[in-house]
Amino acid sequence: MIGAVEVGLIYGVMALGVYLTFRVLNFPDLTVDGSFTTGAATAATALLAGWNPVAATLAGFVTGFLAGVVTGLLHTKGKIDGLLAGILTMIALWSVNLRIMGGANVPLLRQDTAFTPLREAGILGTWGGVAVLALAVVVLGLVVVWFLTTNLGLSIRATGDNGPMISSFGVSTDFTKTLTLALSNGLVGMCGALVAQYSGFADISMGVGLILVGLASVILGQAILGQRRLVFAVFAVVVGAVLYRLIIFAALQVGLNPNDMKAITAILVVIALLVPRWKSMGGRFGRKPTTAVAANERAVAGTGTAVDAGPESAATAATGAKET
Repeated sequence: MIGAVEVGLIYGVMALGVYLTFRVLNFPDLTVDGSFTTGAATAATALLAGWNPVAATLAGFVTGFLAGVVTGLLHTKGKIDGLLAGILTMIALWSVNLRIMGGANVPLLRQDTAFTPLREAGILGTWGGVAVLALAVVVLGLVVVWFLTTNLGLSIRATGDNGPMISSFGVSTDFTKTLTLALSNGLVGMCGALVAQYSGFADISMGVGLILVGLASVILGQAILGQRRLVFAVFAVVVGAVLYRLIIFAALQVGLNPNDMKAITAILVVIALLVPRWKSMGGRFGRKPTTAVAANERAVAGTGTAVDAGPESAATAATGAKET
């Protein structure tokens, strides 16, 4: 269970990236399936070349950032649909990742990584390791919250809410979209670099279906903590990433086939999307009738004649009921 929490916190970095595009920018970006592996491949190759683990992790951020820039330019300058632009970049990154790694898999079992000090201190795999990772993710989350409250961050949020309106104020939505996609995929690439170091390998298929994991983290977390306040919305996605890993851990513990995990993830996303709608429908059906409707019902009960439920007719109905 502790291992699942640790992995969930690491994937929380990826969830923050997906949050920027999916919730803030309102952009369905599929680049993350490729940029995650790009970050992992870059970090693994850099570590084998003798780079410092911190530098290798930052290199993973940079390559993910560049992948996001490509998607942003295809969408803004090439006028390609956002969904298709992400798919095109994702497909191209498959070949790029193979070129970076020189093969389909790069092992890191004997390499020093960012987690080596924690392993040597006997902290990794304990609640102490969870505390260290949680602190790091909280700091990153606070940076994201701060950024989104700056003038540039507010422009990005406004672009996601109403692009034409913010454009009328002189803001370049092409720039804000490209920057958000770049930052999002930079975080995803950095997460890939961390996952590769935590797992001890980078693999060409490790990012397949990752967008579904990111969406599950965002939707599950915000279904629990809500998103009315920015700080809650940001940290909810980290909570969602941890919760998702715990659900997968529980599913494996009860004996479910590991091959079914993708289907379980899809079912979780569907449930998380439908539950709020079910709640709103239940609230709508359970609401008390408005004053006009109530007056109409009283008029029907008193006079036996149905009355149109408008404001004036409601007053007429109420008067008729008193006279009766």
